[in-house]
Amino acid sequence: MTPKTIVGIGSALVDILVQLEDDQLLNTFQLPKGSMTLVDAPLSQKILDSTEGLERSIETGGSAANTVRAIAQLGGSAGFIGKISNDPMGHFFKDEFEKNRIVPHLFYSQIPTGKAATLISPDSERTFGTYLGAASELSVDELSQELFSNYDYLHIEGYLVFNHALIEGVLKLAKKQGLKIALDLASFNVVEANLDFLKGLIAEYVDIVFANEEEAKAYTGLEPKAALKQIASQCEIAVVKISRDGSLIQAGDQFVKVETPQVKSIDTTGAGDVYASGFLYGLANGFSLENCGKLASLLASKVIQVFGARIPDEELQLIKQEVDAFKG
Repeated sequence: MTPKTIVGIGSALVDILVQLEDDQLLNTFQLPKGSMTLVDAPLSQKILDSTEGLERSIETGGSAANTVRAIAQLGGSAGFIGKISNDPMGHFFKDEFEKNRIVPHLFYSQIPTGKAATLISPDSERTFGTYLGAASELSVDELSQELFSNYDYLHIEGYLVFNHALIEGVLKLAKKQGLKIALDLASFNVVEANLDFLKGLIAEYVDIVFANEEEAKAYTGLEPKAALKQIASQCEIAVVKISRDGSLIQAGDQFVKVETPQVKSIDTTGAGDVYASGFLYGLANGFSLENCGKLASLLASKVIQVFGARIPDEELQLIKQEVDAFKG
């Protein structure tokens, strides 16, 4: 079969990854551990100023951006829709995507490119203080139906649900072009704040839902297996990730439980994003549901062994050899 193409839409951000010595800074800035909290520009700068002297690095970020980057690393055909500024952070984002052979559908704003203070606790959990910047100005009026015409799947990060008009408008455009829609619920506090809106979106537009245990519970009020069943009744494929216990997948009457490789976790940044990469790459290449889940878990296990959300280049050749075993 000819592999299908995937486009992601989300916040074009630059992640500033900071290794914390303890969780005191999270308490100081009232950032719930493990969550994504939107902050304004002054607070974003205060958080980063407070981390001076700690180990840090930068890389492209944003949930959907992480997902399409890993799809491209696997050799998949991917594009990304987002908004940046004509500033150093925006140039960094665009250059990195072009280097990774991702088709950039980027729009420009007068305000700075968004950035996320990615605070990594000693137990490897990550907490985001996110200044959306230019990403917050992406408007459905800038998009056209033709933008989606070369793609088969649209992957949306749940963080976009803060902009109801944008996400609903994007879904209508993509559906008119016949794309399958995948949605990652993103964070438990995002789900809690937009529950009714999310339920309506999923029922009307979404084909594939990714959630972790906390997000699934926020969405349904249920434990993982029951939550999976309820979500699967609203879409074609539901996935609930249960950390070290693997993931649960349901499509209609078909149920699959996938174990995850047991590895030492250093940083969970991007684990869910690259899980979605593996799963969508598998779907685009005709893999079975079980093998989609196995590839997704493999990628997630690789990315949590390094700082940041990028699969290390030195791992790619080994991963691609394993991908060949999942085909068919």
